[in-house]
Amino acid sequence: MAKENIYILGIESSCDDTSAAVLCNDSILSNVVASQKIHEEYGGVVPELASRAHQSNIVPVVDQALEKAGISKKQLQAIAFTRGPGLMGSLLVGTSFAKSLAYGLDIPLIDVNHMQGHILAHFIEEDGYTKPPFPFLAMTISGGHTQIVKVNNYFDMEVIGETIDDAVGEAYDKSGKILGLGYPAGPQIDQLAQKGNPKAYKFTKPKVEGLNFSFSGLKTAILYFVQRETKANPDFVKDNLADICASIQYTIIGILMDKLKLAVKETGITHIAIGGGVSANSGIRIALKNAEQKFGWITYIPKFEYTTDNAAMIAIVGYLKYLEKDFSDFDVMATARLKI
Repeated sequence: MAKENIYILGIESSCDDTSAAVLCNDSILSNVVASQKIHEEYGGVVPELASRAHQSNIVPVVDQALEKAGISKKQLQAIAFTRGPGLMGSLLVGTSFAKSLAYGLDIPLIDVNHMQGHILAHFIEEDGYTKPPFPFLAMTISGGHTQIVKVNNYFDMEVIGETIDDAVGEAYDKSGKILGLGYPAGPQIDQLAQKGNPKAYKFTKPKVEGLNFSFSGLKTAILYFVQRETKANPDFVKDNLADICASIQYTIIGILMDKLKLAVKETGITHIAIGGGVSANSGIRIALKNAEQKFGWITYIPKFEYTTDNAAMIAIVGYLKYLEKDFSDFDVMATARLKI
């Protein structure tokens, strides 16, 4: 007997990307993302501008996702949306739209935790991609989050380590700002790092107990280092940009990998999955592949389009919740700070 096709629309609006995706069972039919360029001139996301842009983008993005998927909205069985964590104004746009559409179509509404989305993106059906077995360790690294999560099952997750101040993506962006790079700086530092010497300059790694992270001290150390060197040579940053970026990236990756090694040692789990925008970083991907060879880990690295904020990851969580009939009430509220 053929399996019934379940069509889920996913909506993601937690920060500055408006995204909609259509999923048939666990396969993605479309994944549309509208990015907001307006924040570049401010050197970071401006919440008020982000929420306004979501209001302009959400209808055309959803229309495009349905059109690319080749289905009508009447074929949808449920609407999944990001409830949190994220920027409150941005979340409200997606939440309100999802509620209205689900109510109008008389189909279930499914709220999704953004962080679970990053982790469960590994369960999107892709040719040639092996899904991680339970239990596994997930390291979620992005502009707003840095976490190590023990994943026992789809919805049984335990945060065993997280940042006590800045997220790793913030560390990249703030370091880039110190160096005079545009926003977002992470991809620029990654590209420049590939041309530089990672051991040209040494930055001290913060000492944090257990599996937690700290990046604010590193940012301060980079600021003082640049101020000191440019005092002696005003062209220091321009003359040594690739080496500085390589050294910053080497230090950040070292911090992440040290904590992952400790997490593996403490849990005995050697299946490691990464997610979040910073997991697109080439240095982190290389470090994980090297760890496979050196420590016998098995690593899971998703496609680039599933690493940054996107609705495909929201839709797959929606599908898994749909199978459990885990639906939301229509009085569900967006939550800026939402724990896994």
